[in-house]
Amino acid sequence: MNYSIIIYILGWIMNVEAVCMLVPGITALIYREKSGIAFLITILACLAIGVPLVSRKPSKKAFYAREGLVTTALSWIVLSIVGAVPFVLSGAIPDPIDAFFEIVSGFTTTGSSILSDPTQMPYCINIWRCFSHWIGGMGVLVFILTLLPLAGGYHMNLMKAESPGPSVGKLLPKVQSTAKILYKIYIALTVALIILLVLGGMPLYDSLCAAFGTAGTGGFGIKPDSMGSYSLYIQIVITIFMILFGVNFNVYFLLLTRKFSQALKSEEVRCYFFVIIASALMITFNVRHLFDNVWEALQQAFFQVGSIITTTGYATTDFNQWPAVSRTILVLLTFCGACAGSTGGGIKISRLLLLAKSVRKELHLYLHPNAVKKIKMDGKAVSHEVMRATNIYMIVYLMIMAASIFIISFDEFDLVTNFTAVVTTLNNVGPGLSLIGPTGNFGIFSPLSKLVLSFDMLAGRLELFPILILFLRETWKKF
Repeated sequence: MNYSIIIYILGWIMNVEAVCMLVPGITALIYREKSGIAFLITILACLAIGVPLVSRKPSKKAFYAREGLVTTALSWIVLSIVGAVPFVLSGAIPDPIDAFFEIVSGFTTTGSSILSDPTQMPYCINIWRCFSHWIGGMGVLVFILTLLPLAGGYHMNLMKAESPGPSVGKLLPKVQSTAKILYKIYIALTVALIILLVLGGMPLYDSLCAAFGTAGTGGFGIKPDSMGSYSLYIQIVITIFMILFGVNFNVYFLLLTRKFSQALKSEEVRCYFFVIIASALMITFNVRHLFDNVWEALQQAFFQVGSIITTTGYATTDFNQWPAVSRTILVLLTFCGACAGSTGGGIKISRLLLLAKSVRKELHLYLHPNAVKKIKMDGKAVSHEVMRATNIYMIVYLMIMAASIFIISFDEFDLVTNFTAVVTTLNNVGPGLSLIGPTGNFGIFSPLSKLVLSFDMLAGRLELFPILILFLRETWKKF
């Protein structure tokens, strides 16, 4: 284990987070809020620790898969602990466990909150909550990759550990160049969304918070009704951009480089849009009697479907009151998730496609035992390693989900609340059903349950294994 390079990167994490806290710090100055002092203290503390750590260059820059997994997990834990400090120091969220839960929900782009009324929070606190979505959406380590020189091809070990999806590839020969392209696309889409929201009459502060949450597919609202009180235009714009941020960013790169045939070839993206359209139409038919006309039902259905499948978690209505069929569809979409290589969470469309193809292959082998049939995605054969990793992921996913539901059941809430609380945090979605629906919050859970759900959010965002590997004794041995 190369401890020196891990400490070096953690130092970078502290420094980058200090810079990011300038956003709420400046907000506090604009609105003349005393809570800004909490951010100033945290910034100084981060720099006091981070600067000495990065000034001492590691003797070895070799960075293998083990270091990549450990560094990613520790980086997100450090990021969350430090990010929670201003909540506690300012008194906005005085309980450390509540503060940790809230910021983990922010960085992992989950959007589950312990707050009943966000309007009671200072402006600087709310924008930090929303900005944490934007930071975590693309990944803080992906950003650091654009700055940090590592030897050889070791960047990929960091990128694979943090990026969502069953496989990560390079858009260009250099991983640093790939990271820069991804962030340029991310920033461009975010800026476009902010402009459209402002043009639609949304206040600049609200536009920034909404854009950060939409881009990171996070979903922290700054109003008790999330997006319900905004205009139809605002809701439609956010619907479109939620769905766009759920698309694999590789597709945008292919479109920008005019490789249209390759972009359109993506089975995952085609399936993603098919699931959205089919789900929205089924829900529209099921809830049409609850609205004034079918067009309003269609708009509400598309917003909720787009919000849940991309794991954004915004809401424009209390879908907890919808018929059972519609609620069931939304719960299934919670598992489904967005595309690999997007800012969305969940199991991912690509994994579900691979699992479906695997089942089809097994059924074919029952009929033709001697047949040789390869699983293909986008016309290319899928390696055995990818299929094995997908199968193991699903096994571990189900084990974590079952264990988490069991632990939080000691809080004595109903099964729907417990089940959807775990599902929505493990898949980084946000709202659940029953007591934690769009009008509820996670403040009802005990400290132990909040820690379990915080673990689920981190595990879900990091694709399970980077967090789990921290608990293996062999991980910390020097070889």
